[in-house]
Amino acid sequence: MPAKKTAILAADDDPQILRLIARNLQLEDYDVVTATDGQEALERLEAQKFDLAILDVMMPKLDGFTVCTRVREFSSVPIIMVTARGQDQDKIHGLDLGADDYLTKPFSVEELLARVRSVLRRSQFAANHEGQNVRPVVVIGELSIDFAQHRVTVDGQEIELTPIEYRLLAYLAQNAGRVVTQDLLLEHVWGEEYIGESHLLQVNMNRLRRKIETDAAHPRYVITKMGVGYYLPAQPAPASEIG
Repeated sequence: MPAKKTAILAADDDPQILRLIARNLQLEDYDVVTATDGQEALERLEAQKFDLAILDVMMPKLDGFTVCTRVREFSSVPIIMVTARGQDQDKIHGLDLGADDYLTKPFSVEELLARVRSVLRRSQFAANHEGQNVRPVVVIGELSIDFAQHRVTVDGQEIELTPIEYRLLAYLAQNAGRVVTQDLLLEHVWGEEYIGESHLLQVNMNRLRRKIETDAAHPRYVITKMGVGYYLPAQPAPASEIG
């Protein structure tokens, strides 16, 4: 029985760009479904299980940001946002909403395929290997990370994390008490080609803090070591001592 093809949704209202994306992904043996507006993209993502979604930011009916937000309510499918050159705020906003990566227009076929391979590789690695050769559960204060179940709780309350957020937290938990450099986190979570992309890391760390910290401005768990990286303390200070 032949292996099931990797399914990708590509959404863009520019027919030329959509054909470029679809054709080149099909040549790489991906199963590609297209959508020409945000509403159609959302409906397809609700109706079918995909391995990856590529969403243009500027689409009619629903923009890419809205689609990303809606999708994150029911799915952790990896998402690549497509933004216009120079629109750094769009990139940051997309990442903040739960996107995994971004492409900047105009992009080459080589860059498109490299981004797709990288995101799929991270997703597959997380599914197959995350949590192997580590303690099944790590507890730090009220924070608990269950590697077997991919489940994170704070004071008994389950926290919904995106795959990227979970991998960041899991890697820090596996190294609790030790500072992990920015580049090491980028390499482990995104891949070595992302070393140096500090804004990508900062956006996701800020989003993670907002989910697991009582006060994200004064974190107890995800601590910054200025100019070096981040760490989870082996035991956080009591909340009363954070100020």
